[in-house]
Amino acid sequence: MVRIRVLVVDDHRIFAESLAAALAAEPDVDVAAAGSGPAALRCLDRAAAEGRRFDVALVDADLGVTGPPAVARAVPDDGEAVVDGISLVRGVRAAQPGVRTVVLAEKDDPRRAALALQAGACGWVAKDCSLQRLLAVIRGVLRDETHLPPALLTGVLRELTAARKHRTESERLVESLTPREREVLRCMVAGLGRKAVAERLFLSPHTVRTHMQNVLGKLGVHSTLAAVALARRAGVGPAEPAAVPTLAGDVVERGGQLA
Repeated sequence: MVRIRVLVVDDHRIFAESLAAALAAEPDVDVAAAGSGPAALRCLDRAAAEGRRFDVALVDADLGVTGPPAVARAVPDDGEAVVDGISLVRGVRAAQPGVRTVVLAEKDDPRRAALALQAGACGWVAKDCSLQRLLAVIRGVLRDETHLPPALLTGVLRELTAARKHRTESERLVESLTPREREVLRCMVAGLGRKAVAERLFLSPHTVRTHMQNVLGKLGVHSTLAAVALARRAGVGPAEPAAVPTLAGDVVERGGQLA
């Protein structure tokens, strides 16, 4: 019998343990649980290193999100960075593309479901769905199917269409920049300030200031944050870290924060 390895990722311990126990009762399912995004990534890495990769990760849509005291999820006190559900889906897709991810949500939300699909999720399922429905989704995504509640289909398609249109417009604006302005934009995406950009591109701070103003004007935005957001929508990545020599003559990488 081919067994399906499932990782449940939810910071609500009672829910995670209950779901894991229910899935483990199936004869062809092996289950593990993680209570945070970083813990899930470590679990996936460890399993891959041991030659027993997970097949499916069930990820809480509200992972790491806290609310009023009466309903707040437990917040890890071990110093780990909080990773939300959509970000975890993206991280799993990048680190282990063979693992299918399914998002478990307390309510239907077309916008967030569309974001989950764009991040690499294969499905969006209500937390209160039946065990048989969840098992059908798990087995379906392993056949490369995408699963969404029927009530969400129209809304998700609308969101994806709008996102594509927005991306196309962003790409057109970025294409209007000169090669030097695109270099400056990539430095902005990397988090470099004006002085750091000047050092990186061997330009004067005054010239960099002019380029940054031109970038904002051509992109039709009024702040660096808005320019970075538009650039990311257009698929513009950050400038690569600069390599600088040390006193010993070695070469090390220097990130934008230290430039």
